Amino acid sequence: MAVRPIVIAGEPVLHRASALVTEFDGDLRTLVQDMYETNDAANGVGLAAPQIGVGLRVFIWKMENQDGVPTQGHVINPTVTTSRIPRERPDPREETEGCLSVPGESFPLKRAATAHVVGFDVDQRLIEFDATGWFARCMQHEYDHLNGTLYLDRLDDRQSKKARKAVKRNGWGKPGGSWLPGVDPDPFGHDEDVDRVDEHDRGHEHAHSEGM
Repeated sequence: MAVRPIVIAGEPVLHRASALVTEFDGDLRTLVQDMYETNDAANGVGLAAPQIGVGLRVFIWKMENQDGVPTQGHVINPTVTTSRIPRERPDPREETEGCLSVPGESFPLKRAATAHVVGFDVDQRLIEFDATGWFARCMQHEYDHLNGTLYLDRLDDRQSKKARKAVKRNGWGKPGGSWLPGVDPDPFGHDEDVDRVDEHDRGHEHAHSEGM
């Protein structure tokens, strides 16, 4: 198992649809374990394979939820369907999203309240569950990654303008950008406040302030 670099917006693998997994083998198990390790080192709530430069349809999560789903898990070749996304503007206090591939930035985004997830685990066993609230947001965010969509691509006009400025300010939007969790400073500041976040609040806190 190893922590892998997380690529940043502008890396081509983040902006194209990922390929279906066809080989459920030892390499796939290693990939999933490396994703768990990388997500933990990044203080993340979720991570998709393209975020570590692998264009395969795999994502993992580590997030408390109210849906009876294990706190940590993975899904391969998933399909995620959602309820209707409300048309009103997102609430910046309650609906601000972040992404490990857009490190240190966050923007309000309206998402569907529920998501239905179907896919497989590394043993090709069927996985199926319903997610609500912030867990549903995480599922939508990670599934978007597998389709070459960043959450920045879904922002409304006002937030999209701010995001474009942030991308330009940080020198992103081109290949070659990455950061290494556990070595580089945590871009969302969890190195500083991790002791103040108890386990009960972990999923909610991190979903608001850092990335997926």
